[in-house]
Amino acid sequence: MQFVDLSKKSWQWIILLFLAFIWGSSFILMKKGLRSFDYMQVAALRVFFSFIILSPIFIKNIRKVNRKNFIHLVISGYAGVFFPAFLFTKAQTYISSSLAGMINSLAPFFALIIGIVLYRNRPKLVQYIGIGLGLVGAVGLLSNGNILESVNNINGYALYVVVATLGYGINANEVKFKLKGLTGVEVTSLSFMMIGIPAGIYLFLSDYSEAVATPDWPINLMFIFILALFGSVISLFFFNELIQKTSALFATSVTYIIPFFAILWGLFDGEVITVIQLLSISLALVGVWLVNKRKK
Repeated sequence: MQFVDLSKKSWQWIILLFLAFIWGSSFILMKKGLRSFDYMQVAALRVFFSFIILSPIFIKNIRKVNRKNFIHLVISGYAGVFFPAFLFTKAQTYISSSLAGMINSLAPFFALIIGIVLYRNRPKLVQYIGIGLGLVGAVGLLSNGNILESVNNINGYALYVVVATLGYGINANEVKFKLKGLTGVEVTSLSFMMIGIPAGIYLFLSDYSEAVATPDWPINLMFIFILALFGSVISLFFFNELIQKTSALFATSVTYIIPFFAILWGLFDGEVITVIQLLSISLALVGVWLVNKRKK
């Protein structure tokens, strides 16, 4: 990633938009995987595929694991990747993608609260305002103004997404404040080293009879591999590096922009974008800009 200079704001925004595009497409890939495999298998396959892809990198960097960073790599792996992978696939079998996206927008809020309480981070007032505006914009974009209608669809499974976003908030602060000595690539590969084997054990003991009985299961397996490669490996390289170069708040505010790319997918499929959605994405982008605003 030497060609990417994350000390420059232009590159920070480019990477943030790139992450929003990748993760905005992840819901579609998860849905396709769930056509053949159950939610546990989809999540475990995503983690294990990532583990295999990253194995040459974490083998190369394994000597960088020490007493000081070991526990923080474990926390990063399980809070930021392992448990959210299972929680999201479980939730998506019972709630809509739009509702999941709305709740996912809580990630910067949790990053803010956890940073203050556990890591003694002190954001500026403008960042608090940015978090609020971004959240309002993301909710407005996903609900298209019909917030009450969207809220009526909430059920107990929405809590799975809430817990997942809590994990994202913990992970973002761990990477920012406890894993400063490692690059984004090193953090990603070593954290997957911590979680890959449990996922592999589950897959080894899993029953695939129902999965292979479905039509197109090899294609759906390929979609899970693509999800692992882009939605976990490549995206987390940039995400973890972005956290270290900017802030946990700015990096997690990617969840405010993810719905925008979901809208673009809808436009590609013939849907019409509304004025409320245009206003909402504008509000979300202003919020993200305020979160990343620095004193001269």
